[in-house]
Amino acid sequence: MNAVEVQELRRVYRAKMGLMGRKVKEVLAVDGISFSVNRGELFGMLGPNGAGKTTTLKMLTTLLIPTSGTASVLGFDLVKQAKAIRPHIGFIYGGERGLYWRLNAFDNLRYFANLYHMDPDHAAKRIPEMLELVGLGGRGDERIEGFSRGMKQRLHIARALLHDPELLFLDEPTLGLDPVGAREMRNTIRDLQGQGKTIFLTTHYMFEAEALCERIAVIDKGMIIALDSPQGLKTHVNDLSVVEVEVFGIRQEALEVIRKLKGVETASVENVDQKQILQVQSPLGSETVAPVLRVLEERKLRMGRVTVREPTLEDAYVRLVGGDT
Repeated sequence: MNAVEVQELRRVYRAKMGLMGRKVKEVLAVDGISFSVNRGELFGMLGPNGAGKTTTLKMLTTLLIPTSGTASVLGFDLVKQAKAIRPHIGFIYGGERGLYWRLNAFDNLRYFANLYHMDPDHAAKRIPEMLELVGLGGRGDERIEGFSRGMKQRLHIARALLHDPELLFLDEPTLGLDPVGAREMRNTIRDLQGQGKTIFLTTHYMFEAEALCERIAVIDKGMIIALDSPQGLKTHVNDLSVVEVEVFGIRQEALEVIRKLKGVETASVENVDQKQILQVQSPLGSETVAPVLRVLEERKLRMGRVTVREPTLEDAYVRLVGGDT
């Protein structure tokens, strides 16, 4: 039996429009998606903001009722057996929500242990173990308001693991963390899978998905447009090369001209360490370099390093979701 089975799952929101909220508009957040997650698998879901990732997680964690379709979690029906699902799952949503800042770490975990209906003696033993596991040993008496963002995120992990769930849902767990904190979080996630946990992960970070996930579903506009291993997803860009140009002060008008060049599929700009990196996908490879540089030179833009490289998972993602930004 798979840990998660989803068939044609849909979720429609009714949003009020206008000054008085008299108009009602239906928003299709998740549009008939189907997939499964194996037991013990670390399964990833990628997608732009508003694609339906968090809505999917909220349905699978019984926080939202689907509009239509069916799903089972650990063999339980998502709608008919929601109460039976909850003791077997844990979930973490990115950011700093879900903790009581005026309480210390011990009291936060005691509160959630009560919500999980844990035996008090078992909880008293389990709480220090979880704090040690996430690197917060010796910090249990400190108020949450004094914790760094990374410490709060680690406490979220401890909360989610308190009742020893079989299945973990992690919604952008490294969101806003510094590089050291994010690396520690990824190591914790690997350790949890090594303990036999099934993990469903959403993230915006391509390198994170590639490093952690065995399979990845790409969702866009509420629909799953690709589902494969990281290596399998890269086959979507086997025919492309990527030209990267370090450039300063590029404007939208120049991007639009570059997108119309022969052979150019996508052109986007990424800000990295206070620098702009122009990325151009093209099957023509190095033949694309001269026309691109000509457009930049005509606009008297200052340029740095120019490289032509093989495509990555991020490039596959950009092609799949049409990422000209």
